[in-house]
Amino acid sequence: MRMEELTTSHSALLIVMSCVVAIIAGFTGLSLTRNLSAKPMAQKQASVALASIALGGGIWAMHFVAMLGLQLPILFYYDAAITLVSALTAILIVGAALILLHFAERTPVVITTAGGIVGGGILVMHYIGMAGLELCRAVYTVPTVILSSIAAVGLCILAIWIAYGHRTNRNILLGTLCFAVAVASVHFLAMAGTSFVAEPTFAEFGPSISNETMALGVVFFSFVIFGACLWVSVTYLVPPDQTPEQMRDQAGTVGAPAAQPVEQPVRLQVPCERDGKKLFVPAADVLFVRADGHYTQVYTTTGHLFCSWPITEATKRLVPEGFLQSHRSYLVNPAHVARFERAKDKGRCFFAGDGVPPAPVSRSKLKPIQDALSV
Repeated sequence: MRMEELTTSHSALLIVMSCVVAIIAGFTGLSLTRNLSAKPMAQKQASVALASIALGGGIWAMHFVAMLGLQLPILFYYDAAITLVSALTAILIVGAALILLHFAERTPVVITTAGGIVGGGILVMHYIGMAGLELCRAVYTVPTVILSSIAAVGLCILAIWIAYGHRTNRNILLGTLCFAVAVASVHFLAMAGTSFVAEPTFAEFGPSISNETMALGVVFFSFVIFGACLWVSVTYLVPPDQTPEQMRDQAGTVGAPAAQPVEQPVRLQVPCERDGKKLFVPAADVLFVRADGHYTQVYTTTGHLFCSWPITEATKRLVPEGFLQSHRSYLVNPAHVARFERAKDKGRCFFAGDGVPPAPVSRSKLKPIQDALSV
């Protein structure tokens, strides 16, 4: 026996608000992962975890803000357990994509795969969330499911390519818009082909949540996302070479005496060892640095020295000095690169000096190295 379809309508205000939530979540998540290559591992892991919560939680919040605008002629509820599973699933799937992007070599295959994973996360979250409806059931059509799936995967791949192909502020903003369009497209394309029928009983999987209770949860999570957005936005207002404390120091206070001239900072010295003796090599004299287990090897024109810094610490200290990461295990000083050679999608930097080996350039670092060397 075919059950009668319920008439539906939507709140225009909540539809607009759901799109705003998607934009804010995308901006927050993609901004949290800026400039991670030079940060310590613990900070990198924390940033990726927070970005996963912002992006995955934003997908969930957008869906349920829009669902709060769904108006049916019957009273309906949500299953609390299924609703929670939908949120956690989105966060974990997006987290898997971000781990690929930030802990693996960022090749075209990796970027495309990560975009596809994020698109899949949006789809999985949407349909798990819809499965949580109680006293009514969603009925789908095959064409809209296929269309929403193509839109999710395609737009998310585009968003990740834009945001991660070249990590500029402009690209992050464009990637944010693509991400928001992807999330909204999945929801509204899928809903356009979805009808609802009444169910006589509750599904006994988890406790039930009313629309009013769901609204409280969504408002709270949206407030957290908007607050995180404000926190992240500060990084766009502060120049990269200044901290807020430095800016306040420069501004001074009303009536305070003029600041005295500050001595120029001492140039960075790299602590090295040779034959059990401690040496300090000026960073400007270093040709390149190579990872060696938990330590590094520092190459100069006269040979190479042992350094107790791990490659993460060397990156943190030497990138501000003008060094470039040519490979996950190599940092090169472009001032000493005598010749650059490219072979297909990889390259090598050569240096002056007898017996100095070349430094490899991986595919993902090829363009920044070429731009820096003007080749």
